[in-house]
Amino acid sequence: MELFQAKDDYILQRGDRALWCSRKDGTVTVRPATDLLLAWNPVCLGLVEGVIGKIQLHTDLPLGLVLIRQKALVGNLPGGHKVYKITKIAVIPLSDEEPQELELELCKKHHFGIDKPEKLVQSPDESKFLMKTFSQIKSNVAVPIKKKVKENKEKERLERRLLDELYKVFMDSDSFYYSMTYDLTNSVQRQGDSEKSSLPLWKRVDDRFFWNKHMIQDVPEVDLWVIPIIQGFVQVEELVVNYNETPDEERSSPETPPQEVTCVDDIHPRFTVALISRRSRHRAGMRYKRRGVDTDGHVANYVETEQLIHVHSHTLSFVQTRGSVPVFWSQAGYRYNPRPRLEKGEKETMSYFSAHFEEQLKLYKTQVILNLVDQSGREKIIGDTYLKQVLLYNNPNLTYSCSIPHCMKFENVQVLTDAISDIITEMKWAWVDQAGVICKQEGIFRVNCMDCLDRTNVVQAAIARAVMEQQLKKLGVMPPEQPLPPKCYRIYQIMWANNGDTISRQYAGTAALKGDFTRTGERKLAGVMKDGVNSANRYYLNRFRDAYRQSVIDLMMGLPVTEDLYSIFSKEKEHEEKEKESLRGAQEQVGLLLQTYMQLLLPDDETFHGGWALINCDMSLVDANNKDVDVLLLLSDKAYYIAYYDEEADKVDQYQRLNLEGLEKIEIGPEPTLFGKPKFCCMRLHYRSEEMSGYFHTLRAATRNPDDDGKGRKASLKAATKTPQAPPLWPRKPF
Repeated sequence: MELFQAKDDYILQRGDRALWCSRKDGTVTVRPATDLLLAWNPVCLGLVEGVIGKIQLHTDLPLGLVLIRQKALVGNLPGGHKVYKITKIAVIPLSDEEPQELELELCKKHHFGIDKPEKLVQSPDESKFLMKTFSQIKSNVAVPIKKKVKENKEKERLERRLLDELYKVFMDSDSFYYSMTYDLTNSVQRQGDSEKSSLPLWKRVDDRFFWNKHMIQDVPEVDLWVIPIIQGFVQVEELVVNYNETPDEERSSPETPPQEVTCVDDIHPRFTVALISRRSRHRAGMRYKRRGVDTDGHVANYVETEQLIHVHSHTLSFVQTRGSVPVFWSQAGYRYNPRPRLEKGEKETMSYFSAHFEEQLKLYKTQVILNLVDQSGREKIIGDTYLKQVLLYNNPNLTYSCSIPHCMKFENVQVLTDAISDIITEMKWAWVDQAGVICKQEGIFRVNCMDCLDRTNVVQAAIARAVMEQQLKKLGVMPPEQPLPPKCYRIYQIMWANNGDTISRQYAGTAALKGDFTRTGERKLAGVMKDGVNSANRYYLNRFRDAYRQSVIDLMMGLPVTEDLYSIFSKEKEHEEKEKESLRGAQEQVGLLLQTYMQLLLPDDETFHGGWALINCDMSLVDANNKDVDVLLLLSDKAYYIAYYDEEADKVDQYQRLNLEGLEKIEIGPEPTLFGKPKFCCMRLHYRSEEMSGYFHTLRAATRNPDDDGKGRKASLKAATKTPQAPPLWPRKPF
């Protein structure tokens, strides 16, 4: 549709109708397209894909009109229904102020031969005149203007921060989807049961998953312009059942997205698989801001995931849900992995717990709870409370099952699915064809862990795989005694891993942990290390950015913002300044240190290539107190130098010079340790000395710890007190 900017309105035109949005008060009216001739100097800004709705980021700020600027086709669902993902949005203030550069797609009708949309700008002469006039006014009322600017400065910065977060909610999370013809909010089974099939799409939706419901409440004749949007995940793939093919090695990378599979041989059966996750708009938000249940019986991070299989005219659907433990609990999120605590007692919680499951049983008839919360340690209090509430509720349609400890070793998830295989068979699935409903799903699995992200996604993927194999065998697509072909299974794993990453970004701000297991079926060092980075990122995001994102989500839902955003904004800026100052100080000190010893150690005929402050994690050099051994690694064109730093003397007192010709190999692997699991990734340099091989240096990057001086290292670079010696021989194999 075309977007026009006039003096008093923004006008969205589609066909013979137009949507007029007032720039004065934000009111929206529908008028004939010919009324564009009555507008004051309308200028076409470009094309947009649709209307999301209106939002007001602050009571003192104007309404903003949120538009879909760019979309991407996700795939076609059964029946040829196209599903799109929102990739870019535009926010236009419904006020007299000029919009920022919107970067809309050009309208060929109004921008023929123009590289960019026409903008409302003053001529150079007008600009000079206005600047001169403004200067004169400013000189006369300098004090009042300065005072007003000072008063509004924080508000303007906060407005920019919230607007930036709104863009990130839609564009960074990669998780908003819509279809012009298919109801993404309802499962196949609910669509079959619905008596609203003749109504417009937006009137048929499941209210739980209608994410822009509040934002469009003032827009008339919604079905012409506004479309129901879900937050969640959608992926559609066509698979070919061919047991003669070997797995495609190009798909082995977790970062490689699955592509459409084609088959030149039509004798192999093919089917379409779609994964649709719908995140509830009730109690929506970020993980430390939204936990447990609320007084309406809604739980945090509630997601319904539907797996669709389509073969010929048959569509089969299996639904699972996830959601936070439905009791009143929280975690004060300003510590890393904070301890959970209960907010209300057992009796106080009962009615709200019951309200949650009464709605769930009304929707899904029966529920099988798979509680993956750790039954020991800090999670135990939440698991025990959950079980007590289930026993007090005492409903025969609610089955509770907690995780067996060894099932939480991810390589043994199959043990859990085998244990519930009879329940999976009894639960059935929805099955429809052209004639109507053949079978219905009788109950669902409600899976949860603490965050309902990582462990939950792994287990749901395993259950869905077991169901899909049963479905394909029932339809004759797969032989009775065969598992999924490797290539099909590989694509299936990637789909569920993508689903886990997307839901995790919505709730925790990062990709899912344990994602490498979902993608590949095994845990690898790279996956463990990536999980460590994501865990740290989750902590940082929770500390600062989540407050803004939670506020934006609340505004989208029409809820009051309870956070003291001005206070958080000030703390964030203070923290950023301290971090920058610390980083600059560390860089200056380490740079000076490296430059000093480069001049001392390197001969004139060697060219310096780089230097690094590292930790020597060779077991033979770590002292009895388990202190870090700090070293400087210097690299020239002929050799590398390992310089050991003395903490008390605050200088390098020992060093080794190794010719590059003697460097035999470089390995990357986990830190060597006698007890516990490795925490760091290390680099091992194998070298030859005086024609004898087997020596090496094992180094890792310096990291922060509670004793840091704020500069990313100890107050001085520590070193072992004993004189470094050549390390002993180690087995010559990758580690």
